[in-house]
Amino acid sequence: MVEDAQQRKGARQRLADRIARPLVPAVMVLAAPAPVPADAVTTVPGAGVEGLVDGTPARLGKPGWITAPVLDAEITRLQENGATVAAIEHGGNVLGLIGIRDELRPEAPEILAELREAGLEVAMLTGDNARTAAVLAAQAGITDVHAELKPTDKAALIARLQERHHGGVAMIGDGVNDAPALATADVGIAMGAMGSDVAIETADVAFMGTDLRHLPQALRHARRARTIMLQNIGLSALIVLTLVPLAAFGILGLATVVFIHEVAEVFVIGNGVRAGRLRALRGAPAPEPVAVQRIPAAPQAEQDDCSCCAEPPIVPAGRPTLLDLRPSAHRDI
Repeated sequence: MVEDAQQRKGARQRLADRIARPLVPAVMVLAAPAPVPADAVTTVPGAGVEGLVDGTPARLGKPGWITAPVLDAEITRLQENGATVAAIEHGGNVLGLIGIRDELRPEAPEILAELREAGLEVAMLTGDNARTAAVLAAQAGITDVHAELKPTDKAALIARLQERHHGGVAMIGDGVNDAPALATADVGIAMGAMGSDVAIETADVAFMGTDLRHLPQALRHARRARTIMLQNIGLSALIVLTLVPLAAFGILGLATVVFIHEVAEVFVIGNGVRAGRLRALRGAPAPEPVAVQRIPAAPQAEQDDCSCCAEPPIVPAGRPTLLDLRPSAHRDI
């Protein structure tokens, strides 16, 4: 019994070491103290990972990929409690289950309600089973839930949503399995601090924090910047369309037209500066100060005949300077 427990711990950490997912730290807590690294590890998108542990095939992934009929009742119980279940298989034998529960962020229901008030429709796309997805969606207040999706299924669903909603579709994700959907969406948003490198590189926008309040903040900032841009375009067009006829018919002199145009440009620039102002979130930590690093000066050359520090030759006054461009081994100046 003790040996089986150690075997489960070793197998799951050796494989979990190679998974590029934010859930890995939860698996590592239950792992053995000093596991042997796994070999030939391959990630199966939407399923899990497989490799060799001590020369024996091992897998760590979703129960639908690793069959465990004996543990079906336990799998159902964990899923109904909102846990993501992963099975461990070593040498063709299922060693056990890992239940990982995604705790809903306290600000999530409020943020989703704020997004709906802004006119957005929210849907949940996940690779977890339907039971786990339904529990988390109910806590967050999401009614449109799509569960048990593979990466390609998420991308296909995003494409269908784009056909249905002509206003554009934004996708928010943080894992490798979200990368195809992030690339398919009109706007891909990655939670940078906890997201995988693939998701961050694929997304159009990457938040460097985990605070979900950045989502409505970014939406308000983008809409405000668009409004200011349209104001500047309209004002510039109005000024040009007004001053050109007045100058053409001689109603205003050239100096007056130029003066009015320059004053209007200053106003447009000042209005555009407003688009760069962003209010900080309440309670958000202030950015850490950047430490100043001093770069030491390059050491002085010790050799007197150093070519990089040698003084240029002095040409006597009155002597013409000639540059020889002939293909010769030596050139005279």
